[in-house]
Amino acid sequence: MVMKQTLAFAAAVLASLVVSAQASDFAFYKLSLIWPTSVCISAPQNCISPIPKIFTIHGLWPTLKNGTAVPPYDPIVNNCNPNPESAGSAVGKLAPIQVRLETKWPNLKRGSSNSTFWQTEWSHHGMCSDYPQDPLSYFTTTLNLADDSKYDPLKVLGVQPSNTPHPIDTLLENVKKNVKYYPQISCNMPIKGTKQLYLKEIRFCFKRAMPPAELQNCPDDMDDMCRSLPPAQRTVMFP
Repeated sequence: MVMKQTLAFAAAVLASLVVSAQASDFAFYKLSLIWPTSVCISAPQNCISPIPKIFTIHGLWPTLKNGTAVPPYDPIVNNCNPNPESAGSAVGKLAPIQVRLETKWPNLKRGSSNSTFWQTEWSHHGMCSDYPQDPLSYFTTTLNLADDSKYDPLKVLGVQPSNTPHPIDTLLENVKKNVKYYPQISCNMPIKGTKQLYLKEIRFCFKRAMPPAELQNCPDDMDDMCRSLPPAQRTVMFP
């Protein structure tokens, strides 16, 4: 019995080390930008008012080579960085960029707060980034990428918001033409009783660097929701 327990413990430790090694050795960053109208269209009363008419930030995510997001920091199962700034204290370091964050990185859900959203993004992604003790630099880096006009989705998607559905492949090719690399498109299906996809997010993939600046192709150009329909039906509304 003692031997079995010892072996089980050793296996758990090894698994923890493997997860930690993978997390600390992530391949690239994924900048995820939300189109608020698509997120809020089914229940606008549950969103902040007015609903932003710009792409806002979801996050900057350390990502493994295969496109899988690095798991959230955990001192036991994913000790990706030693002694990262705690989620509770990270938000307190963001005062110098708070106005920028409130404009570009707002929480969209009514009844929740911006600081709660930022705290969640830090604990899920920032603590396993290259800035584990420096939340100010992590959030500033994300803002700078999102504010760069080269990556403005309203320019690089090649279409403007309208009531016209667009083939996802067309949008991907438009972005590839404008920035030289494929992004990832994320979809939702917010209107009950229909199978119409909506453009929820666009995600740009950046090679790992401090700060990240060089684009690369995203390993998967659509998320699972986009792929939930047959190729011929993969059109998205961009309202």
